Amino acid sequence: MKAKWNRTLIMRCVQQWTLDNILTDRNNADTHFREAIVTATNPVFTKSKKSKKLTWWVKNRINALRVAAVLLVPFLVMLQPGVSPASLSFALMDMAGILLVFAGVLGRFWCIVYIGGRKSEVVFQDGPYSICRHPLYLFSTIATLGLGLMLGSIVLSVLFAGIVYFILSRTAKGEEKYLRAEFGTDYDDYAARVPRILPNAALWQTQPYVTADLKHLRGNFKDALVFIMLIPATRIIVWLRETYDLGFIPIF
Repeated sequence: MKAKWNRTLIMRCVQQWTLDNILTDRNNADTHFREAIVTATNPVFTKSKKSKKLTWWVKNRINALRVAAVLLVPFLVMLQPGVSPASLSFALMDMAGILLVFAGVLGRFWCIVYIGGRKSEVVFQDGPYSICRHPLYLFSTIATLGLGLMLGSIVLSVLFAGIVYFILSRTAKGEEKYLRAEFGTDYDDYAARVPRILPNAALWQTQPYVTADLKHLRGNFKDALVFIMLIPATRIIVWLRETYDLGFIPIF
């Protein structure tokens, strides 16, 4: 499978650069041209004719996780962590959990800035996708790790992160069947070099310019709200435990 250069887009860049030189100052025109030419000359691996439909699990992973979260709420209310909510240890765990949630949210935005909606169109290997094949899933797992800490339980942190990691690993495998069918040996080579979810920072590489897709950034904002809502949700769970003395299952 060979990489194709987008010659039509390159010509449009040249034309726009010439027009910008006439209508605006040369420095701005040069900046816009460099940004556009990086995107235009980035090798794009064309899809093969062997395409497979995404599995049900891949398409519905978000809904499945949401349903699982709702079903967990009654169970979480009944848990009584070994750390008292009034203690300094609980406060420190809570703060660490909040930081992990925001790290996960910001990390997801970072990934979307790079890849936009091109995951099923090209073998993208830049930025966060140069150190792991599914960085969005990595940051989702990090955010989930914070949930257990905000509830005052290291056991829950490990358990939640492990469950989400398992679910997203299965999802990643399903996606990769589709991507291997689309891109063949090009994706095989990428998969052989770059780990699936756990990152390898030594592989980091990036282009000097990144073109963001605002549509997909807006879509990711909705997912970010789900993670941020974990913060008030944990507050409500802790309040219910303390107010109505509902926690009777010990956990650490």
